Amino acid sequence: MRLLDAAATQAALPYPDLAHAIAQMLRHAQVQVPTRLVPEVSPGAHLFVMPASDGELAITKLISLVRANAERGLPTIQGQVVVFNARDGRCLMSLDGPSVTARRTAAVSLLAAQTLSPRRDGDVLIVGAGVQGRAHLEAFAQGLGLRRFWIASRTRHSAQALADHARQLGLWAQGVDDPHEALPLCDWVLTCTPATSVSLHQAPKRGAFVSAVGAYTPRMAEWSIPVCQALAQSEAVRIVVDSRDADHEAGDFLQAGLSLANYPTLAEVLVAQQPATDQTVFFHNCGWAGWDLAAARCAVERLALKA
Repeated sequence: MRLLDAAATQAALPYPDLAHAIAQMLRHAQVQVPTRLVPEVSPGAHLFVMPASDGELAITKLISLVRANAERGLPTIQGQVVVFNARDGRCLMSLDGPSVTARRTAAVSLLAAQTLSPRRDGDVLIVGAGVQGRAHLEAFAQGLGLRRFWIASRTRHSAQALADHARQLGLWAQGVDDPHEALPLCDWVLTCTPATSVSLHQAPKRGAFVSAVGAYTPRMAEWSIPVCQALAQSEAVRIVVDSRDADHEAGDFLQAGLSLANYPTLAEVLVAQQPATDQTVFFHNCGWAGWDLAAARCAVERLALKA
C-alpha cells in the first residue's frame, strides 16, 4: 500500500485532471455511494464515514471535523481516504483526507462551471479565504484561465494572505472588506465560508455563476433567505445541485423553506448533455463520497497503480 502525504496527494490530483475524472465517474453506471455517516463523537466534533465503489475501486473516506481546532492550533479537518481494489480487496493506497476534500470540492465547482456556464472570462469573487477559498482560486485559474480575483474574508489578514498567494501565481487579486462591494462586478461567485452565519445578502450579477460550498448541512447558510427565495422564483436562474444528498443537506435553500427535489443534479445535466445558457447559475456543492471515489481513480491512474 502506498501512503501519500499532503504534498503527494495534491500532486496526484491536478484540478483539470480531477474535474475530468469526476465527469467520467458521473457517467459510470456501476457507481454506488451509500449514505454517509456523520456521528458527533464529542461536543462540536464530527466523524465523517463516506464509502463508495464503482466495481473496480472501493474507497472509504474517514475524516474528523472539529471547528474548535483552529483555536488549538490544529487542523479543522484530519483523516484519510483509503483505496481498495474492489475485486480482490487489496489496499492500494491511502490519500491525505484534507487534501482530497479541498481539491475534489474545488474540482466539482470547476466542472459545474465548465458545464453550466458559457463564459470563460470575467472577475471572480471568493468569499472565504481558508483552505476551500485557496483551492477554488487555484482550480478556476487553472481550469478556466480566469485571472482576476476579489477576495472577502472574516479578517482582512486572511483575505490579504490569499490575495498575496494569487499574485504569486501571476494573477490579479484584491481583498475587500465587504463582499457586496465586489458582487455586482463579478461573473463568478464562489462562497467558501464556514457558513456559521450568512455572508451574502444581495443577489449575484445577472448571468453570473455561483458555487455555494460552505453550507453542507441544514443548519448552515451562506446566502440569506430572501436572496434564495428570489433566486428560486426567477425564471432567469438555473439551480443545480451536486447530488441528491443535497435535497436534505443544502442549508441555504432548506433554511429558506425551499425543496430541492425538482432541481437537477450535475450528473443529470452531464448525461442529458444540456447546453450551457446565459442564465444566472446557482450550484449548490454539498459534498458526496462519489467525488472522493473520482479522486481515488485520478490518483490511481496518475500513479499507474493496478486496480
